[in-house]
Amino acid sequence: MGLIYDRDTCTGCMLCPKACNFGAIEKDGDKVKFDLDKCVLCGSCEEVCPVDAIKIERKKVDANEIAQYKNVFVFCETHEGRLRSVALELVTKGRELADKLGEKLVAILIGNDIEEHAQTLIYHGADHVLVVEGKIFTDYTTDAYTIAMTSLIAPRKPAIVLYGATNNGRDLAPRIAARLALGLTADCTGLEIDEARQLVQTRPAFGGNIMAEIISPYTRPQMATVRPNVFKPGEPDTSRKGEIEKVNIEVSPIQVRTRVTEKVSEIVEGMKSVEEADIIVCSGRGIKDPANLELPKQLAKLLDAAIGGSRPIVDMGWLPPTQQVGQSGRTVCPKLYFALGISGAIQHQIGMSSSDIIVAINKDPEAPIFSIADFGIVGDLFTVLPEVIAEVKRVLDSR
Repeated sequence: MGLIYDRDTCTGCMLCPKACNFGAIEKDGDKVKFDLDKCVLCGSCEEVCPVDAIKIERKKVDANEIAQYKNVFVFCETHEGRLRSVALELVTKGRELADKLGEKLVAILIGNDIEEHAQTLIYHGADHVLVVEGKIFTDYTTDAYTIAMTSLIAPRKPAIVLYGATNNGRDLAPRIAARLALGLTADCTGLEIDEARQLVQTRPAFGGNIMAEIISPYTRPQMATVRPNVFKPGEPDTSRKGEIEKVNIEVSPIQVRTRVTEKVSEIVEGMKSVEEADIIVCSGRGIKDPANLELPKQLAKLLDAAIGGSRPIVDMGWLPPTQQVGQSGRTVCPKLYFALGISGAIQHQIGMSSSDIIVAINKDPEAPIFSIADFGIVGDLFTVLPEVIAEVKRVLDSR
């Protein structure tokens, strides 16, 4: 692994010294020179060079180098100044992984005016929180956040870096993996440490028909994105102590090639988000007709629940994509989940099997959904569901 600088090709534009957060590049006449003792090979200079005069060669990390990589890092995403729930889910799981390795858990916060969340992350298991703040980080942009993350990761050499599989996480993690020539497993549903201290990353493969276990034995850090709602966040321990470190990372506007000009929030009238709901009433192909969704909606209204749908009825346009539950939709983890007329293919189970209590209604006694249901009712949906609704009304009226 090393840096190659073609001085003859260099035009002396001086973009690379501005991009370096480690003071490793200086002006040298009409060219530049590199201080390799300061260089961490983060790739910022290679990224901005307009004539490809800078190249970073990366190779497999050998056993001796692997031993230098320690600790579990978690990218803790914020949105509109709020800490996203997936951040606490990953900190909880990261704590478990760090304990198995006998190492520290480091949380990363990037944004503007977000330091207040650092203590929350410590309460949930972080030993150390790295806080990067600045106006340029107010809105997520691929360039600014990639520069910040690589500037944090490269010199600190973590063994593992985890990201939420959100829109931003799915954008950021591959960019970092490409810049640092790392492996990356996307949309994981399980993470464990094996006997060789490798991170075993489990994810659906071949359309969800098998669960693949993936390792990255030749590169460090090992990186994975994890679906929201796969892991449950732990209870905060307000007695926990940890270190909060503010890190100054300068990003020039010329390094950021995009900017946010407008924000639009999608609001589905009368529907709660399935990702945040404690109770979900989800319908499948067995509902037969979009007009029949009035029955599930009645139950949802009584329980203050979200309305969900399996892929077939969303594909037919009966419900918006934001309400789809499953491998190609949202992963949910409610306290109570109703599966109405849903057969329970593995692709759907991947998105909802972590629910605390699952109630299934299906006329097929062999439907796969019954294998994971806590309560199963074999019968015609249009006969059973009105009885369920009537009983819920009776219980609520008796209170």
